[in-house]
Amino acid sequence: MAAVTHPIENAAKSLLLPALLLACGLVLVAVQLGAFTFAIRPATVASPETVVIPAGSFTYRPEGHFFRDERAIDAPMMTVELQPVAIMKYQVRLADYALCVAEGACEPAEPRLAGGGDVPVTGVNYEDATTYAVWLSGRTGEHWELPTDREWAYAAGQTFEAEALGIAATDDPAALWLAKYEKEAARETDASRVPQPLGSFGINANGIADMGGNVWEWTQTCHRRVHIDAESTVLSEVPACTIRVLDGQHRASMSFFIRDAKSGGCSVGIPPDNLGFRLVRRHSWLEQILLAAGFGG
Repeated sequence: MAAVTHPIENAAKSLLLPALLLACGLVLVAVQLGAFTFAIRPATVASPETVVIPAGSFTYRPEGHFFRDERAIDAPMMTVELQPVAIMKYQVRLADYALCVAEGACEPAEPRLAGGGDVPVTGVNYEDATTYAVWLSGRTGEHWELPTDREWAYAAGQTFEAEALGIAATDDPAALWLAKYEKEAARETDASRVPQPLGSFGINANGIADMGGNVWEWTQTCHRRVHIDAESTVLSEVPACTIRVLDGQHRASMSFFIRDAKSGGCSVGIPPDNLGFRLVRRHSWLEQILLAAGFGG
């Protein structure tokens, strides 16, 4: 007796081949775009040590020049929710950055001051940091990039500088700039400005090293001008992405091409001593799907 095939089963089989072809096509596109990097390319460089900060909420003052009724004010406090952040425990090392330079993928660093021992790379600009992130992603088979200012503040925890200047709203931006300069100048000490070995400035409550040291870290966040109303609702926001935010003992806004803040390029306040960076690791979209399905860790 001939087997009876259900119409639905026939339809499913007829769709199977096109579905497989479509899936293969998507895989090829993803490979071209680098989405499968972590699964296909063999790692040739060890992954940096990271600390995973769990998802949660925190309150901080966001970056930017804030105005209400055309008068300059302190940024308002805001509470935000963040997903888990996997951030490097230490800043990128000079020795690790040198590997990227040796391969011709990165421009040589131009440190203003040379430290001794296992020191972080300094004398690098925003483009150097993002180029290194791309290089590291290719060598580890993972996705690395600069943190946002918000993620950096979250990882810094209680040590993050809130930057309240404590002056009344003013239509004279110079008054805010002067207040910022005076506040930062009061923090200046006779401590060494030379980059110190990794870990010299201690580990914070989140297990991350040197977030308050003498190396400021590039973030991917653009500087911006923000207008808000009486309830702190954003009315308008104008980003200036040729200027990026650095975080350290205090925030700094710097032109993306600057490697030495002391030579110029600091928009407001005391220039940072040294410019470096650390990275965060992201899950690719495929990893997220696999993790959601219970594969990997």
